[in-house]
Amino acid sequence: MNKILFWGLMALMLMPIVSCSQGSIARANLETAEQNFEVTRRVVFYNGITGQSFLTITGKLALIIDTDGDLVVTVKTEDGRYMKHYLGLSDNVTYFSEALAPNDVSNGQYRVLWAPSAIVPSMELR
Repeated sequence: MNKILFWGLMALMLMPIVSCSQGSIARANLETAEQNFEVTRRVVFYNGITGQSFLTITGKLALIIDTDGDLVVTVKTEDGRYMKHYLGLSDNVTYFSEALAPNDVSNGQYRVLWAPSAIVPSMELR
């Protein structure tokens, strides 16, 4: 009886993965690549009232919107260091982000990355 229950639960857990479309898998893999600084992107910030762009950031970058509604752009520099930029979005300021080249990701399998340094924290002794 335990084997039947086990395989039944496994089938239920795998159902969402199996039923995903190729597009949703490719999109998830692209987002993983972007958040790991593997994709070169350009982000342009635009003022809707003046009709002008006022800031452009290009490079290996990750985008998130924080709890305050600000856009946070984290950029990986060529020497492997990181810079973080905040932009407050409003009713007249918006942005768009574009990939500057196609990216090779799977549309058949999800990509899983294990980062041991994210699981085991680094410690500093003082």
